[in-house]
Amino acid sequence: QVQLVESGGGLVQAGGSLRLSCAASGRTFDVLAMGWFRQAPGKERDFVASISWSGGSDTTYYANSVKGRFTISRDGAKNTVHLQMNSLKSEDTAVYYCAARSIPLVAAKEHDYDYWGQGTPVTVSS
Repeated sequence: QVQLVESGGGLVQAGGSLRLSCAASGRTFDVLAMGWFRQAPGKERDFVASISWSGGSDTTYYANSVKGRFTISRDGAKNTVHLQMNSLKSEDTAVYYCAARSIPLVAAKEHDYDYWGQGTPVTVSS
């Protein structure tokens, strides 16, 4: 089993920045890709960003809505993935979830992921 714990959420003004982190523990050698999803109030959970690693290089993939504003990265030594969010907008308000999978490919569908965190809330005030 793999456990995921998100942190870094909070309240920020529009135009500001936040950095989310997701720490993996347990069978971390099973984790070869991770992703971030978000769920706004009354809406479905949507893909945000994904990162995979294999052969010493990382691959990233972003939803169009966050491309150029958000950056996903990882710290392999700490089994942690970060989501740097800049130029935040009110529509970025949501609960952000971290997910992990055992296949070294980026993915944008919920069913592609095997493990999920509990989520961290982000509120962007306008």
